[in-house]
Amino acid sequence: MTSSQGSSASARPTAAGHPPADRNDLPDRVWTLPNALSVLRLLGVPVFLWLLLGPEADAWAVAVLALAGLTDWADGKLARAMGQSSRLGALLDPAADRLYIVATLVAFALRDVVPLWLVLVLLGREAVLGVALLVLRRHGWPPLQVHYLGKAATFILLYAFPLLLLAEGDGPVVAVAQPLAWALTIWGAALYVLAGAFYVVQTVRLVRPDGPRPDAAGAAP
Repeated sequence: MTSSQGSSASARPTAAGHPPADRNDLPDRVWTLPNALSVLRLLGVPVFLWLLLGPEADAWAVAVLALAGLTDWADGKLARAMGQSSRLGALLDPAADRLYIVATLVAFALRDVVPLWLVLVLLGREAVLGVALLVLRRHGWPPLQVHYLGKAATFILLYAFPLLLLAEGDGPVVAVAQPLAWALTIWGAALYVLAGAFYVVQTVRLVRPDGPRPDAAGAAP
């Protein structure tokens, strides 16, 4: 899932004819079609998790994941085309992607699709970023802008997960899906952790005693 209202918003001119510098320059719109698609994607997370853990309907789970990817692409396109980029949309997009990753990891761990150490590494990354967010808020900073490396890692992982499910099945497709799935999983996981390290470095730079002040520097880079 790479197309988002947050990433697309920087290309949309404001009323003054200049692109907004970051997410915090976006309008405070709520009732927009792109935001509705983002909410729809969020509502799909528990359905996706239930399909994986309840009936283990992997084909339907992959379909939900594909639909989520489609709405992620569509809301970014619509936000640009309709001039409906918003601060809420820029927050909902990465939140939805992150929830799908966490939900998938939990389900895969319970079903022994991936080793526990990989799940702990990726969930540990999310826990560290959660602490970083609390630290930022305590110092008056908004959430960090989504980094392109984090978007790339999310994109790779969300394509690796369906292939991992295919690799658990039977038939000739397994011989192709298995090496491809694990190559994408390892690649995506490495980039995901690296992106998390970049966010931590940014957080430390912002909150250190000699760092910039929120009231003077504006939004976090």
